Amino acid sequence: MSWSVSLMIESQLFLTFLIAITLLTVAPGVDTMVTIRNSARGGWQDGFATSAGICFGLFLHATVSALGISVILLQSANAFHVLKLVGACYLIWLGISSLRGVFNGAGLFSLPEGRARPFQLWRSLREGFLSNALNPKTALFYMAFLPQFIDPEDSALTQSLFLAAIHFVIAMLWQCGLALAVNSARSWLQNKIVSHSFNTVSGSVLIYLGVRLALMKDQ
Repeated sequence: MSWSVSLMIESQLFLTFLIAITLLTVAPGVDTMVTIRNSARGGWQDGFATSAGICFGLFLHATVSALGISVILLQSANAFHVLKLVGACYLIWLGISSLRGVFNGAGLFSLPEGRARPFQLWRSLREGFLSNALNPKTALFYMAFLPQFIDPEDSALTQSLFLAAIHFVIAMLWQCGLALAVNSARSWLQNKIVSHSFNTVSGSVLIYLGVRLALMKDQ
């Protein structure tokens, strides 16, 4: 096979990867909901930091996939079941946290004298990272999808991290765009009824995703 033909095939594979990873990123899911929730809570800074935490979790999945730990998870029903339940419990906990303000009669922005809710970098990074790292669907996607674009003659870890870096950029652009959109609507969200409704919807969706994940059949 000539170098030009080989390059064309590699380019086609790379384009396939870009399309698939972009569709995965923009599809509504846990990452989207957590980013929107935290952006409403603390503004664009909270959303950006949450997005960064989510995207750093991609490197964990890429590393796990490249080192072959994925084989253990795929072949061990118990290991996958534990990961699934931990991730489900975390999503449910996030949802309950969102609903707590509704039951306490406080909205997302109900602070004394209109002061902004303090931004906590570590909290946002932690919540984003854990929501992604504990998501078995992302883990399974990387396990099943990434190896198709890995050249066995080169370092699997280096290639996996490179592909994860591309996913990182795409996801950051999309999620930061969501954070800015939510931030621009903060004055509207300050309305108590709207704020309570947003808390109720986001919390309920997160709990639903957690319950659905817990009930999902092991693969």
